[in-house]
Amino acid sequence: MRKLKLEMQVSIDGFAADANGGTSWMIWNWLDDWKWDDRLRQFHINLTTSSDCLLLSRKMAEEGFHHHWETVAQDPNNPQFDFAKPITDMKKLVFTTTLAKSSWPNTELAKGDIAKEVNRLKSAKGKDILVYGGLTFASALITAGLIDEFYLFVNPTALGVGRSMFKDISAPLPLDLQGATAYECGVVVFKYARRN
Repeated sequence: MRKLKLEMQVSIDGFAADANGGTSWMIWNWLDDWKWDDRLRQFHINLTTSSDCLLLSRKMAEEGFHHHWETVAQDPNNPQFDFAKPITDMKKLVFTTTLAKSSWPNTELAKGDIAKEVNRLKSAKGKDILVYGGLTFASALITAGLIDEFYLFVNPTALGVGRSMFKDISAPLPLDLQGATAYECGVVVFKYARRN
């Protein structure tokens, strides 16, 4: 059975965005200036390439995810090329109730029940499945009990208030710590597995 892995950057107090949805507090918030150190970059690339399917929300897709990374993947001299090329080439599934067709390469639309769609993917042959978000989409996957592994990239910033991917759970979510690694740039990556 394939695993569904969630990679999310969070603050030290557990928020994935500030109260206004902003992410400028992150050491790297997907812009051109890739401020992560080399070890963290390689971990991120390895995590990405351990999967062959990427799940996205409609909002994330429409806000330019595809265009941005396709542009980066055309420039082998870009330091983000080794990340951009695999996600551009891999299959992507955009969850939507409003789009009629996909205009993005290597991308299909998922319009059915989220749990049925994800469980169908998990039971198919292939590598693991990865999801970055957005926040509401990640929250829906968590609430439905679909995430098998959580990779929390904890930035050295406290926000006090913000938006949490765990906001919709109705009971404690027990997780098992599988590893924790500190990186030179200040990020600590925690890997948790859902406790069965």
